[in-house]
Amino acid sequence: MNHPLKAKLDRSFKLTHDLVIHLDEESLILDLPNLPSNRISGQLWCIIGARESYTKAIESGGWKGFSCSLTTPRVKQSVLAALEATHKRLSEINFADLTEAQVELAFGLLEHEVQHHGQLIRFVYGNRLTFPDSWNKRYTV
Repeated sequence: MNHPLKAKLDRSFKLTHDLVIHLDEESLILDLPNLPSNRISGQLWCIIGARESYTKAIESGGWKGFSCSLTTPRVKQSVLAALEATHKRLSEINFADLTEAQVELAFGLLEHEVQHHGQLIRFVYGNRLTFPDSWNKRYTV
């Protein structure tokens, strides 16, 4: 049986992947017009960095700091490769054996990813883009 927290992380990770697949590469450089904001690529860089950092923390049992290996967040294939690699690495963790501290870190990762989904919804609406079907079903966008 899949651990419930792991299942929620898998669903969240798949939603992020679905959105990047759905967006054109040119969309990755968009920001929120006339508002202080970073770019969609900046949101994705932060998601990948958090996945890498939280997974490292879960594996070691404690926070080791934030870092992100993605150097080309405006290149769709690079983003997709990093999303897939971070999802694969997390899937190798046995959630049944996690300590309470490791579970808290996993919840932190889930909260971070979902919080970015909310931000990405604003970016998609603000730039008059569209959502993949999985986002329409999950978030009723």
